[in-house]
Amino acid sequence: MEKTYQILLIIHIVAGFTGLLSGLLNMSMKKGGRTHRIVGKLFVAGMMVSSLIALIMASIKINYFLFVVGVFTIYLVGTGNRYIYLQLLGKTQRAKIVDWALSVGMFLMGIAFIFLGVTLLKDQENSFGVVPIVFAFVGFGGVREDIRNYTGRIKSQTFWLKAHISRMSGGFIAASTAFLAVNSSKIPLEIPTFVYWLLPTILITPLIIKWQRKLRSKK
Repeated sequence: MEKTYQILLIIHIVAGFTGLLSGLLNMSMKKGGRTHRIVGKLFVAGMMVSSLIALIMASIKINYFLFVVGVFTIYLVGTGNRYIYLQLLGKTQRAKIVDWALSVGMFLMGIAFIFLGVTLLKDQENSFGVVPIVFAFVGFGGVREDIRNYTGRIKSQTFWLKAHISRMSGGFIAASTAFLAVNSSKIPLEIPTFVYWLLPTILITPLIIKWQRKLRSKK
């Protein structure tokens, strides 16, 4: 079992590094071009493989943090990628089974995250219990948006692009936060732990706001 775990770990690291590197490249290049799409597919593949492997690893050696981040990343990157192909929702297009599966899966896992968080806070007095609860409610917000879009109650013509930008960026933030949190002990600098948890959000959120404003100005 240990050998299997080590093989999974290597795949997880390679796929995760591929996803993070391609994500950084995509954020720095012109959006919508052929190169952006190619690198974007590499990002999706890397993140999905890394996250799926993370779920298996977290099940072999119980790791709540790895499991929560894996589920959340799969949902964000999965739906963020799918929205590119759902531009005609509410007109001539309907959400497919894979779309509903991602949203329903996130909703069910969100409920499980709340129970996990409450259990950790109550039984073990573990402050980490706050993390899955926060992830759960962020996920519920996304699921609510999905249901509204899938049922044709769309409020913006660029709904698909807004969802694509925010969710791909959110998936990158989740994955990079996990990377920093796991490897913080290997960084030879005296930096408070909370900095690693907040740094990706602080750096990337302004970019998301910039892209969203640019989208509104072009509408």
